[in-house]
Amino acid sequence: MDHLQKKKLIDIANLGHIIELFGKFDENIKVIEEELDVQIIVRQTQLQILGKEKAVDTAYTVLTKLLDNVEDGGSIDKGKVRYLIELVKEGEVDYFGEFIGNVICTTYKGKQIKSKTLGQSRYVRAMRKNDIVFGIGPAGTGKTYLSMAMAVNAFKNKEISRIILTRPAVEAGEKLGFLPGDLQNKVDPYLRPLYDALHDLMGLETYTRLIERGVIEVAPLAYMRGRTLDDAFIILDEAQNTTSEQMKMFLTRLGIGSKAVINGDITQIDLPSGAKSGLVEAMRVLKGIKGIDFVHLTHRDVVRHELVMSIIRAYDSYQQKKSSTK
Repeated sequence: MDHLQKKKLIDIANLGHIIELFGKFDENIKVIEEELDVQIIVRQTQLQILGKEKAVDTAYTVLTKLLDNVEDGGSIDKGKVRYLIELVKEGEVDYFGEFIGNVICTTYKGKQIKSKTLGQSRYVRAMRKNDIVFGIGPAGTGKTYLSMAMAVNAFKNKEISRIILTRPAVEAGEKLGFLPGDLQNKVDPYLRPLYDALHDLMGLETYTRLIERGVIEVAPLAYMRGRTLDDAFIILDEAQNTTSEQMKMFLTRLGIGSKAVINGDITQIDLPSGAKSGLVEAMRVLKGIKGIDFVHLTHRDVVRHELVMSIIRAYDSYQQKKSSTK
């Protein structure tokens, strides 16, 4: 223990809070110990943090913030712990409470949908304030699901009268003509993530009824041409695979009382070689226009399996090294 330079103590009177803080098999505490190279010991209702001064101070801040969250009725998982450690290290810990408890909507099963990261919170706030929002970031950052949650909430609150969901049907290694069935059967696989999110939020019965009434429309982007979409919440997913012409066509469909959310990942463009992404172009053309907001999500906002964050980081690092050697 000679290398340990500092000790800090935290008193916790509630045993239930200690159990919630530690998590299953102490997994939350193990994350803090591994990430910060500290030792955390329980002495009845007291936590002892041992380690080097800076690491102990960081761990103390992380633990106290997590305890505040538990006391407010929040839950803790390894992803939240890792994310909070990053916020503390980067001096943004004061923003932690910005997204905790921010309920977007409630699913048909009673589950509350909340933003889980600072980036997601900014994305949700942008959708509330602006009529056109671009959500740009890697897979797993919640772009599609959160925009769907906002659309469902707007419909429940009678802010809009219909929800329109669309994606470009871009082939990624398999020709549409080789797939069995009619046109709807061929494009359904491209729209499956949208169906899945709606089922989760509304339930199959409600979703089916609203689809039949035309209140919810899920269609390929090509079906949007020539229309004016009034009083609607419109979501364009996988927007990195739109051409410049398609993006302009989509944006000019916006009618009175409508909102549009455009989501995409500019690192996964499946357009033919030489084709310009409409999303990349829109980022340059529309920058600075009042009422249009661009929210950039990063690996820090990934809420899938924790390995997804590591995979995205590894690819980003690889691409940077590749670019620097050219």
